[in-house]
Amino acid sequence: MPDLAASSPEPDAVPGAAAPVYLAVALDVPLPGLFDYSHDTPVAPGVRVRVMFGRRAMVGMVWAVREQPAVSADRVRPIEAVLDDLPPMPADWLRLADFAAQYYHRPLGEVLLPVLPPPLRKPAAYTGARSAGGPVCRADRRPGTARLGQRDESVQTQVTLTAGQQTALDQLQGLLAAGKGVALLHGVTGSGKTELYLRLARQVLDQGRQVLILVPEINLTPQLEHIVRTQLCQSPGDLAVLHSRLSEGERLRAWLRAARGQAVLLLGTRLALMTPLPRLGLIVVDEEHDPSYKQQDGLRYSARDLAVWRGHDLGIPVVLGSATPSLETWRRAQRGDYRLVSLPHRAQAQALPDIRLIDTRRAQLEQGFTPQLLQALAARLEQGEQSLVFLNRRGYAPVLRCVSCGWVSQCRRCTAHTVLHRLGGRRTVLQCHHCGDAQPAPRACPDCGDQDLQPMGRGTQRVEEFLGEYFPRARILRIDADATRRKGSAEALFAQVHAGQADILVGTQMVSKGHDFARLGLVGVLNADAMLFAQDFRAPERLFAQLMQVAGRAGRRSGGAQVLVQTDYPDQLVYQTLCRHDYRRFAESALAEREDLGLPPFSNQALLTAQATHLADALDFLRAVRAQADALPESAGVCLYDAVPLRIVRVARVERAQLLLESPRRSALHGLLRVLLPQADALASGRPVRWGVEIDPQEI
Repeated sequence: MPDLAASSPEPDAVPGAAAPVYLAVALDVPLPGLFDYSHDTPVAPGVRVRVMFGRRAMVGMVWAVREQPAVSADRVRPIEAVLDDLPPMPADWLRLADFAAQYYHRPLGEVLLPVLPPPLRKPAAYTGARSAGGPVCRADRRPGTARLGQRDESVQTQVTLTAGQQTALDQLQGLLAAGKGVALLHGVTGSGKTELYLRLARQVLDQGRQVLILVPEINLTPQLEHIVRTQLCQSPGDLAVLHSRLSEGERLRAWLRAARGQAVLLLGTRLALMTPLPRLGLIVVDEEHDPSYKQQDGLRYSARDLAVWRGHDLGIPVVLGSATPSLETWRRAQRGDYRLVSLPHRAQAQALPDIRLIDTRRAQLEQGFTPQLLQALAARLEQGEQSLVFLNRRGYAPVLRCVSCGWVSQCRRCTAHTVLHRLGGRRTVLQCHHCGDAQPAPRACPDCGDQDLQPMGRGTQRVEEFLGEYFPRARILRIDADATRRKGSAEALFAQVHAGQADILVGTQMVSKGHDFARLGLVGVLNADAMLFAQDFRAPERLFAQLMQVAGRAGRRSGGAQVLVQTDYPDQLVYQTLCRHDYRRFAESALAEREDLGLPPFSNQALLTAQATHLADALDFLRAVRAQADALPESAGVCLYDAVPLRIVRVARVERAQLLLESPRRSALHGLLRVLLPQADALASGRPVRWGVEIDPQEI
């Protein structure tokens, strides 16, 4: 591999000058290894430096000091500057990054740098008059934000625990007393898991330690933030919040307060896991099963799995909470690797909602609604209760079709249909949900010219429109990714719901978890069958979790709640166990099936993906990689499948293929990857392909 960072000759030596030291620097570039630079004095590992990489200025991080460079000394460049506005990153943070780099088989620089707030990795922030001391100095001159400066008027309240909650809390306190270990808090929706998180956090804070609470989605943060502020914080600065919708300045200030130990509580999405916390004493991962904890680009890490590793490394307890634990977590709890703590009943003494299936095979549907569901909605309106119509498909319709010639709306950049969206008034666009491309919807068929174009299927916009016409006096509120694009819009919409300013909610998975709707008496589920027969073996598990979560929104404060699920397949195990709220039965059956088929968690997987302008190039590369792997002795005990195109082959004019590796022994899989991946890198040289590897892939 050419040493691009050390391509210029060494400057003329100065007589009598001290010999330079050599720094192994990690850079965020898609190349393996570290890069050597020189400096006149040693620099501690974990310190950021400004360097030239080829002709480009970059911020890197020192990993080690070497007596001799790995390349010829006359090819080593000096560093441009030591960025000393922060102390070196702590040793435990460096260990976490090192583990992530090794486990996910990525260069250290692709781990160390991207997890920092953006201002800390921009070389321009440290050069020229505009730098004004750097981003840390600027952040320190503006320590407050509107949110930080406000104090919620609510007072701390002590909730009386149920007997079940007290038993669960006693078990979790045993984990705190031991000072380490992992507990799975398996509680039905509404069982009071959050209250137990708060009790544990308060104990840890009283010991002078910090607490990290992870949530899967940004829209869950404001509600939990309010609870944490009012119940745990003595001052506004006690809590830092981190998620991707913060501005760069907000994110940096929150990160600094957590890293300096000024904030004793850190609440955030998966990116918060990689924040240095000097006195960390407890990690809570709420809704641990949620796929959002898996990063899907760059370093494809699982925040839940790294949270468990971080807890083990620091010798601190980790609590994983869920009403529908992932099968991997459930199996570990069943084996005794994790402590299983159960909350089988709701905290408010309310019965779980009655879940019923509506067989749609012979039903007369009106815009996707059965008469039973429409009657149930009408009844709740009369009673003054709220209802939720759940459809995990945004937009107006999944596809636009010509009834004359059969033309369907297709993305010009992807092998996928474009979704019809209404923008207000009569304006409509066709948008691809894979590449984001959008164009005005045609008024006539592009192929035959017929103006009779019909939307096929239903999205949340169309359901909202129909319900507005069917129940003209009802207040209909739609909550999906389209309705919550602007900053603060999600909080505003949920505030309307909690204030009773909506009668019927129409929503996607955004409303299915974490929210406590006091007046919600009915949930109606449309089009759940779409996930039943997906190619991904995890689809039934995700469907069960999704439906259990959305069902749990109903009847949290009052009895008589009902969930109606429309389906063509009422005999499916997913639906039958759902009606009985029987996660254990579903998990036992799903795990038995996975074991028979040798699927995770009874095997370990890695997925190599290749992208190219032409599919043949991607497939040829992966076939060459497989041939290389077959010739290695390390491939014994590892199954290599055929290279195949992805289900959606082309995205943004790039065609994609995959090669799956699988082994019952994790050590065998990683042993092969350590040898194979450098060879794959060499095979890619000169080929018109980009490739990557994902460990423990969540979507195949």
